[in-house]
Amino acid sequence: MIHNPDDLKIVFVGAGAIGGSMGALTALHHPNTWLLARGKTAEILSEKGMTLYTGDAPEKRQTIPVRVIRSLDEVPDADVVVLGVKLYDLEDAAREIESKISQRAVVIGIQNGVAGEEILPRYFAQPAFGIVTYNAWVDEPGVIGYQRSGAIVLGTLDNSLQQELAALARIFAHGHAALVTQHIRDAAHCKLAINLANSVTTLLGPDYRQISDLDLYQDVLSNTIYEGVQVIRAAGFHEELEGGLPSWRTLWAAARLPHWLTRRTFQANLKKMTLSSMGQDVLQRKHSLTELEYLNGALLTLADQVRLPVPYNRAIYRLCKQHFAQPDFQPLDVRDVWQEIKQG
Repeated sequence: MIHNPDDLKIVFVGAGAIGGSMGALTALHHPNTWLLARGKTAEILSEKGMTLYTGDAPEKRQTIPVRVIRSLDEVPDADVVVLGVKLYDLEDAAREIESKISQRAVVIGIQNGVAGEEILPRYFAQPAFGIVTYNAWVDEPGVIGYQRSGAIVLGTLDNSLQQELAALARIFAHGHAALVTQHIRDAAHCKLAINLANSVTTLLGPDYRQISDLDLYQDVLSNTIYEGVQVIRAAGFHEELEGGLPSWRTLWAAARLPHWLTRRTFQANLKKMTLSSMGQDVLQRKHSLTELEYLNGALLTLADQVRLPVPYNRAIYRLCKQHFAQPDFQPLDVRDVWQEIKQG
């Protein structure tokens, strides 16, 4: 039972693009907010605060003082813990903090993908989930850019914690639109379909090399996403538009209608796209560890279960597995990717 939302002690674990931006925007209006960070990032945040800017106004920067901790031992009575780590680090993070917080604490995973639905309930009595539909990126430790548009959608698998989530939505809404859904699994799977674009944009790197054939690029990107829609629909999940995700009708149109009808919308959407978290891992940080298995791999597993062919996703997954492991990976030409898809 929440008596005064202002008294809620909220800790964000992980000061990356989403966790850091969401945490700093929360701290701006909610004093009982802490960011857990380590190493150089912790030092910078302690000394200088978090600097944020929006993608449409990069020259207008705002530095927000934040309360930094290096261990949850420093806030053992936290009411809410927001796990902002990548999905491939989620289980280790959950295992580490399980004994450091009260069992009454609400623990919110804000990862891409759906694996968190299995991981968090194994460690916490009150797990919840956040679907984040805005993009963000880290320029350097303590400096994050983010999209002004987008939302944070909160929910639980059994629709419990409604009062707690409603209070948190009001707190988070100071930074982005925030709401509570009764259909968090539907929302997570709809977001999974959209996140399939991350592998395509990383593999082709439009920010790193010129796209040689825009028609092929639209075909590859839109069909990869729409295959995902077909799979999650066949698996029994429903369209969930809360949070501003594109409708299934829009995704169908991009994949199926002639380019001359859809090109203007497609190009407008391209301008809104920023380097994804997968792109940041592979192209900027040169990491071989990515969310590929949790996004594309999860989709392929689901496609096998519902017995749907997904030639675009199989080819993209295969190429990503092959090339992301290379330390000198350079984005591929879309014509080469198209040939791989045609060959099956």
